[in-house]
Amino acid sequence: MVKEKKTKKLTRKQWLTLCAIGSVHFSGAICISLQAPFYPKEAESKGANATEYGLVFGSFEFIAFFSSPILGRYMNFIGAKTMLSFGMILAAISAICFGLLDYIDDHTTFITLSFILRMTESLGSTAALVSAFSITAAVFPKSVATTFATLEAFYGLGYIVGPTLGGLLFSLGGYVLPFAVMGTAMIIGTIFVFMVLPPISASSNDFGHIKVKDVLKIPGVLLDSICTVATSISMGFLAATLEPHIREFGLSSILNGLMFIISGGMYALIAPIVGRLCDKWVYPKKMLAVGAMFIVGSYIVIGPFPFLGIPKTLTLCIVGLVIHGIGLAGLMVPTFIDSICSAVAAGFPDDISTYGVISGLWSSSFALGAFIGPSIAGWLFDVVGFQYGSLFVISLHALLFVGIVIFVSCEKKNRVSPRRVRMLSHVPPESGTSEEEEFIKKITGTWADQITITANGKVTNSAQNLEKKGQVSREEETKLKVSEIV
Repeated sequence: MVKEKKTKKLTRKQWLTLCAIGSVHFSGAICISLQAPFYPKEAESKGANATEYGLVFGSFEFIAFFSSPILGRYMNFIGAKTMLSFGMILAAISAICFGLLDYIDDHTTFITLSFILRMTESLGSTAALVSAFSITAAVFPKSVATTFATLEAFYGLGYIVGPTLGGLLFSLGGYVLPFAVMGTAMIIGTIFVFMVLPPISASSNDFGHIKVKDVLKIPGVLLDSICTVATSISMGFLAATLEPHIREFGLSSILNGLMFIISGGMYALIAPIVGRLCDKWVYPKKMLAVGAMFIVGSYIVIGPFPFLGIPKTLTLCIVGLVIHGIGLAGLMVPTFIDSICSAVAAGFPDDISTYGVISGLWSSSFALGAFIGPSIAGWLFDVVGFQYGSLFVISLHALLFVGIVIFVSCEKKNRVSPRRVRMLSHVPPESGTSEEEEFIKKITGTWADQITITANGKVTNSAQNLEKKGQVSREEETKLKVSEIV
């Protein structure tokens, strides 16, 4: 095993910065999930149907999908820190106003304002999250991957806490209290974030020379993006329809909230294991196939599958949500690192410019699926109910499984291991050799019988060609690869 260079411990200022940016991710996730346990029932009391409030849920991600690239493009003009602060304030005010919808009885006015406030909340939250990622790259230039993973933990925690906190506050103070507490906390958090974050110069966040359309031309990246869309569709489907699906069990608001965290909780537990497997032993795309099958199995159990004749029970729903969390880990975790590996294997630079584009593409793909999921879920629930409506998600992931299997079977074996990707190839000022090149030199011998890796991330199959011709021995092949890198 290769020993990596020890990195300096984070300073007190960096820890505060990490906590500040983490709070942005945490609050952004709560904005999405807070109202899931109680908003459908409130909307129905105003005369809304599942299609309408499903679209209200989906509108958040619809705005995020289209606004992310625009906000990223103009962030240098506005300033990352300024955009983050104004984004959080906008999201906070929108959340507070969303709670005031309880005082509106007219159906049309209620749904219209629900859409408007949900969209403005999304715009603010998206502005804050886009800025937060750029600030992360600027403040932690030598550990973007590790820091990004840490911030994803904050986001995952917020996604789990949101429904539980929402259900608890709703049971204590009704519809208004969850949004009032959330909005007030975000305003206070904005003051903390603005005071803690260092000033960020516009020139420190320039990774726009790689275009998304060029990355999407890579088949592996396109497949990973489709997997991300499908995964978020399955999450959005449950977010919009799980509460009415389990309403017949007569659960309290708190227990409803707890039902929503089962899937996310399992995801948080299983995700590190899946990441370890992908790093060490399992090809990420094979893990995607496993995840797709778990999603299919989860919806068969939660429904339950209409053609099995099994009665719906609370126990089956809980078991299905556990399986769903495992499936989420199998689909969500491998896509980001596999997209980077696929891009590097195709010749894109192994640096922050590629990571930034891949991250933006991943976020947009997730937002697209999270919009489609609740929107279709509400309509299907109105028309055919949850059991038959879930056939859409089952069919989608079954087709995804078949597509992944065919792709892996036909794929050329010019893969780049996840260990190959070195987040941010930092070149120390006192040395002309980057950590990336040092890493490649150490492991070239180990990979001599697999692939030839050049310093800019391109992959060739020269070793296999030389073996076929019988012209060079194993030792000479290794020397040839080292000379190519140097």
